Amino acid sequence: MNKTILEFMTWAESNGWIITLKSEPGLNLDHQFITRYTNMPPEYTAFLYVVKQCMTSSEQTWFLCEADYNNSSDSDFHWNEFELISLEAAVDDEGWRSEIMTWWDKYLPIMMSVRDGYSFYAIDIKNEIGSIVRGEEPEFEEVNKLADNLHDFLQLIMSDSIKLG
Repeated sequence: MNKTILEFMTWAESNGWIITLKSEPGLNLDHQFITRYTNMPPEYTAFLYVVKQCMTSSEQTWFLCEADYNNSSDSDFHWNEFELISLEAAVDDEGWRSEIMTWWDKYLPIMMSVRDGYSFYAIDIKNEIGSIVRGEEPEFEEVNKLADNLHDFLQLIMSDSIKLG
């Protein structure tokens, strides 16, 4: 396991997070998902390879894991829930719907939160590849960059610079 991921898992468990590691490491993502997100950073793939579940003790903020991306988790939220909400808002405006889908093609959601409203963290896979951004309702597609990579993002969480409660 990657040193940063191991350090984060240790920190998360000691801070009351609900962590489940896979009994057998490996990764088998849905074909449609991997076709859409061909440029997933190796450090996130390493996380998905070993982590089955990772959420705060309040269960209001969680990392998306393999079962989420394969639409086989017991979560009430789809891994692309906020894209779906945006598409619903666009109703029959095909131009707007196309813009929304194109935007989400560039950002892979990795963490969702329902704490203090809907928000997410995503990996930029097209522009500043590997950087982590945060978006929130009502305009999910307006994001702020938080970290240059997953390692820095996890460090910000562990240092309590990003409060996930």
